[in-house]
Amino acid sequence: MILAEQGKPGATLRVWVAGLGCSGYRYGMGIDEKQPEEGDQIFESNGIRVIVDPQSLTYMDGSTVNWVDEQDNSGFAIDNPNPAPAKECNCGNGCDHTAEGSHEHHHHAEAERV
Repeated sequence: MILAEQGKPGATLRVWVAGLGCSGYRYGMGIDEKQPEEGDQIFESNGIRVIVDPQSLTYMDGSTVNWVDEQDNSGFAIDNPNPAPAKECNCGNGCDHTAEGSHEHHHHAEAERV
């Protein structure tokens, strides 16, 4: 398991919606060694625990978190079936919208549905 390899076998992967970018939702994720907060949703698959806050969960319902291991890029990737809201901006001008809600994401070495 990836977290065990980093010497953090009790840690979880925290996933959240970080905003709205030009191609849809932008996500944040990080290793979380703290206890879940009130309202957090916890998912577990293939020995990996994922935590999603209630606001992010509203945007991420039904999403999967997969481990991608490619030559030039390795890491967790999120597949969200929920369409991002339309926005009015010119992406060349660096628009950045903050998500007001969020949906949950599952993380695992293999895909798991929320």
